[in-house]
Amino acid sequence: MRGMAQLVKRAYKYRFHPTPEQTQELARTFGCVRLVYNKALEERIRAYTQQGRRVSYGESSAWLTAWKRTPEYGFLAEVSSVPLQQALRHLQAAFTNFFAKRAKYPVFKSRKRSRASAEYTRSGFRWRDGELTLAKMDAPLDIVWSRPLPAAAEPSTVTVSRDAAGRWFVSLLVGEKIRPLDPVEQSVGVDAGITALVTLSTGERIANPRHERRDRKRLARAQRALSRKAKGSANRAKARLRVARAHARVVDRRRDFLHKVSTRLVRENQTVVIEDLTVGNLVKNGSLARAISDASWRELRAMLEYKAAWYGRDLVVIDRWFPSSKLCSACGARQEAMPLHVRDWACGCGTVHDRDVNAAKNLLAAGPAER
Repeated sequence: MRGMAQLVKRAYKYRFHPTPEQTQELARTFGCVRLVYNKALEERIRAYTQQGRRVSYGESSAWLTAWKRTPEYGFLAEVSSVPLQQALRHLQAAFTNFFAKRAKYPVFKSRKRSRASAEYTRSGFRWRDGELTLAKMDAPLDIVWSRPLPAAAEPSTVTVSRDAAGRWFVSLLVGEKIRPLDPVEQSVGVDAGITALVTLSTGERIANPRHERRDRKRLARAQRALSRKAKGSANRAKARLRVARAHARVVDRRRDFLHKVSTRLVRENQTVVIEDLTVGNLVKNGSLARAISDASWRELRAMLEYKAAWYGRDLVVIDRWFPSSKLCSACGARQEAMPLHVRDWACGCGTVHDRDVNAAKNLLAAGPAER
């Protein structure tokens, strides 16, 4: 079974350059998507607080049809209906996750802070001869094909988005057959850190590039320039873009590095053992919050999860309360305390440990029991 290819849903994301007409159409669509989501959320809250009942997707879809017929919201009929229906589906999924205690209560989308995006299903776009044309548009998108799609790929969903730096992206969801990697004997324990992004049970340390720290001066200059501009002015809008581009540079470089690290760990090891870190609680530490956020452990774990599933590897997550730093990996003796400033320590059995390497070894040893 390990050698059999599996069909997975995989998203390919590309930059594209819209024409002025496409920019105007997409901006209107983004605004309508946000409005429909917020208005449906408002109606759902009202139905629950005043009548004590939940609302189905079918009922919210009927609301959308009624809104389009009113003078106040008649402009909703001018954009493609597909992204509007998808916004209602996303809201339905958000409530489903909330009631299943997998997520917090849905919140309203902000024009300034929320991601500007629209999702098109198969009826909302045309894919022909490698060109993508969205509903309500006459010309295909000018996509920068930085890498090819799989042969004979047919997108099932298309998501168009614009980031804070003003860059346009299109994400194509396609079905792709991925063959698991050939089995290997090696397994590895991975201890996440700040100075070293990860320390492996083999003793290797993968240094943390600290992308945010390296670009901190650039970010500070851009933010100071923004603070000096008058609110509502054209110069302030330009300065805001410079800040957003500086942040985007950090995010892009960090994500690229995490992809390389996660791909390497999955390719070289049959089993990868990591610790279940509660990043949300760790960032409450004021002195370490910035460094922890820059390390982006949560994103690294997410990459390891889906890549391990794709390529037939095993990812084992050890309970957060497992005392990986306090246990001696040689004799199993447990230390009473292990403050963060202690980086090397000696066990009573005579073994001298590097804190992070010892923790990674203990995680690897605990992996079979956790599985």
